[in-house]
Amino acid sequence: MKKEIYINESMGETRIAILEDTQLVEVYVEKQEKQRMVGNIYKGKVENVLPGMQAAFVDIGYDVNAFLPFSEIENSDYLMDVDDEDRNDSSRSNRKNHDNISVDLTTGQDIYVQVIKEPFAGKGPRVTTEVAIPGRLLVLVPDANYIGISKKVWDKYERRRLKKIISSIKHKGFGVIVRTVAEGKSEEFLKNDYEQLKSSWDRLQGKAEKTQAPTIVYEDLETASSVIRDLLTSDVEKIVIDSKKLFRKTSRYLEDVTSNMANRLDLYRLKTPLFEGMGIEDELAKLMRPKAWLKSGAYLIIEKTEAMVVVDVNSGRFIGKKQHEENSLKINLEAAREVARQLRLRDLSGLIVIDFIDMRADANRRKVYYELRKELKKDRAKVAVSPISEFGLLEMTRQRIRLSLIDSMSENCPTCHGSGHIISKETLITRIDHWLRRYKSKHRDLRIKLLLHPENAEFIRKNKKKVLRGLMWQNFVHISIVGEIDVNRDEFRFLRVKDNQDITDHVGLDNNNNST
Repeated sequence: MKKEIYINESMGETRIAILEDTQLVEVYVEKQEKQRMVGNIYKGKVENVLPGMQAAFVDIGYDVNAFLPFSEIENSDYLMDVDDEDRNDSSRSNRKNHDNISVDLTTGQDIYVQVIKEPFAGKGPRVTTEVAIPGRLLVLVPDANYIGISKKVWDKYERRRLKKIISSIKHKGFGVIVRTVAEGKSEEFLKNDYEQLKSSWDRLQGKAEKTQAPTIVYEDLETASSVIRDLLTSDVEKIVIDSKKLFRKTSRYLEDVTSNMANRLDLYRLKTPLFEGMGIEDELAKLMRPKAWLKSGAYLIIEKTEAMVVVDVNSGRFIGKKQHEENSLKINLEAAREVARQLRLRDLSGLIVIDFIDMRADANRRKVYYELRKELKKDRAKVAVSPISEFGLLEMTRQRIRLSLIDSMSENCPTCHGSGHIISKETLITRIDHWLRRYKSKHRDLRIKLLLHPENAEFIRKNKKKVLRGLMWQNFVHISIVGEIDVNRDEFRFLRVKDNQDITDHVGLDNNNNST
């Protein structure tokens, strides 16, 4: 598989696009003023211990306290690079299924924690007490004593060689994970990577001893560098960067850890922006929309809520020449492949429900299920998938580490407050009617101005003349309509003509928060 990495750095953000066989499969966005937290290690202070919630809250110096589940305390085997671990999950799963874990934590206690999930929607970051420091070839796990080899290293003799080398160089009391990219590397390379990680841990401890909690004691690489570190395998044919500073930094890194890859690094020099020149910008624009078209003419509708992600498969413009069952199978197989790609691209996570087109045959449902599972193997995030139910629904979960793409690249609309809908013009007129009745029951003004968004003002003037006259006769008041661009489409403002005073809030009506 041909893999390419494109990195665009601007004044506002850094964006990384990963292509596999010329198809966009992953996108990362990091804002300049808001660096990522995943991988950072903090010396925190325990704020609350809540056995009923099976969790504790830790002050790490962030606006919101970090969330520490009891299942992430002691020697859990959760690591940041989930795609590269080959470890026994039995102890962790046993603790996760246990309803009452006892921990030895007290309020005010200092504790080392590492961020494993970014803060989101007012919630603090999620942390673990089992810290891990990732390197180019290895991952160092202090206060552990094991050697893990990536599952992607298939050759048993290579696995045996790597384990023997690590056994000879690692110190007691440290666990080591050998990453996929270590395959074929010499003992010297592995030893150098281990020593660098051990030095980082020693510096971390020295810094922590000299500072009071809460404080950061280890800061992981920024997104661009971490992507290079984690994804730079032999199948990466090209890395293109449009920032000279980042290019020089990446070049030095490649020379240190894998000099044979340095010739695959290019500095983009053209005037046309990198993502535009590669056609990536158009792809990003499509990812902000809920509809994703398939080549057959069918399409997906992808809706993200706070509780889950819902994907609906629609036949759209697809015109099949076979029986309904065969047509449905063809669309669903294509949709399964695209759903797996869209989940990676949009970085959607949590509970995901996919509504496939109904199929009667159990064998066809199984085909779609296995096709989705096969495509999800390309995903670096952990996933769990259930078979398609008799109602045509498939439930799955996908691990969340960072914000979804739409959360990274957009903000809630101040008019609709993120709902995607505002009240209709007719409903707005109804609210104006209610406001006038309440106001006139207490005040005797004869002339008032009605400020509306220009589009709404024009609509009433042209289409609702009789309605406007009716409002004036019923309430015995003259209303002058004024188009005002500063008024939202779902709002109205009333001014008293004699002194131009805003009187809208003189009536306790729900003019504010009119979105639905």
